[in-house]
Amino acid sequence: MKKVGKLSFVSDYMEGAHPEILKRLLETNMEKSAGYGFDDFSESARDKIRKACAAPDADVFFLVGGTQTNAVMIDSILRPYQGVIAATTGHISGHEAGAIEHGGHKVLEIEQHDGKIKASDIKHVIMEYFNDENHDHMVMPGMVYLSQPTEFGTLYSLNELKEISEVCRDNHVPLYLDGARLAYALACPQNDVTLKDIASLCDAFYIGGTKCGAMFGEAVVIPRHDFIPHLFTIIKQHGALLAKGRIAGIQFDTLFTDNLYDNVGKVAIEAADRIREALDKKGYKQAFDSPTNQIFIILSKKQIDDLSSDIEMGFWQNIDKEHAIMRIATSWATTKEDVDRLIELL
Repeated sequence: MKKVGKLSFVSDYMEGAHPEILKRLLETNMEKSAGYGFDDFSESARDKIRKACAAPDADVFFLVGGTQTNAVMIDSILRPYQGVIAATTGHISGHEAGAIEHGGHKVLEIEQHDGKIKASDIKHVIMEYFNDENHDHMVMPGMVYLSQPTEFGTLYSLNELKEISEVCRDNHVPLYLDGARLAYALACPQNDVTLKDIASLCDAFYIGGTKCGAMFGEAVVIPRHDFIPHLFTIIKQHGALLAKGRIAGIQFDTLFTDNLYDNVGKVAIEAADRIREALDKKGYKQAFDSPTNQIFIILSKKQIDDLSSDIEMGFWQNIDKEHAIMRIATSWATTKEDVDRLIELL
C-alpha cells in the first residue's frame, strides 16, 4: 500500500504559482519585451490595479518579495533621522532580521492589541516626541507601518483604519500598509476594508503576490503620483529592480484578470473556516481570534510530537515548558482533500 505523504500547512507560499500564471508565462515566454517594467504586460497590470484601487493617477511598481519591498519603501519615505512606528509584533519588528535597522532607520515599537495598533497610541508617540525638549537628540517618528492582515491574522476594520489615517494626516506622518496576505484579508467575510479604502487612506501600500498565488512579486501602489520622487532609481539603488520586469508584470496582470486575486483568497478562507470549525468541535484552544487564513492553536509538546509525523505546522512561540502555539496556514492551493485529512488526523 502506498504511504500517504505528510500534510504541509506550514505557510501560504509553499507551492509554486497558480496554474493560470504558469500558463500565461509559458504562452508569452518567447516574446521579446522592454526591460525594467516598461513592457506592455506590466503597463496592463498597472492599469488594472489602478482601476481596482480607484486611483487613476497611482504609481505602481513591481518588486520581488515582502522584506525587500518593506526595506525599499521605508527607506525611500523616511529621512535619515526618522524612524517608523510599528506594533511590537509587526513583521518589520520581529521577522525581517533587522532589515529596516540595517537600512539606517529605527523601528519605533508600540503596544499591540490582537496584533493591531491604535490611533490613540500612534498619536501619543508623535506628541511625546514633539513635547520633549530634547527631541532634536531623538529619533523622529516619520511614518506608520501596518499590515492587513496582521501577524496574528487579525484585521483592521474600516473605522480603525480611518482613525489611524486621520492621526497620520493631521500630523503629516505617511501611512504605509504591508499587504503580503492582502488577498486573504479582502476575501474574509468579516472584512469591511476594500482596495479602494486602502488607496484613499494610505500614502503607500503593497498588494502581496508571493503569498497569494504568484511565483513571486509584490505590487507597490502609491495613490498620489510622484509622492516619492525618483522611486524607480531608489529601487535600483537597493538592488531591487528586475531586468526582466515583465515576469512580475505578467503575474499581476493575470491576478487582476477575471477576479483571480479575489478567488485565490476565497479558497484559503473557506479552507481555514472549515478547519476552525473542526478545531472548535474537537476541543482545541485557539490562541488568537483570527478570521483569515492563519490559525493559531495551543498544543502540548506531546500533541506536537504526535501530530508531527503526519502534519507539518509552523512553530509560533512557546507558552511554557509543556505548551506552544503552532500555526496552520491555508493558501490559494489548499485542497478539500488535504483539509479533510487534516481534520481527520486532528
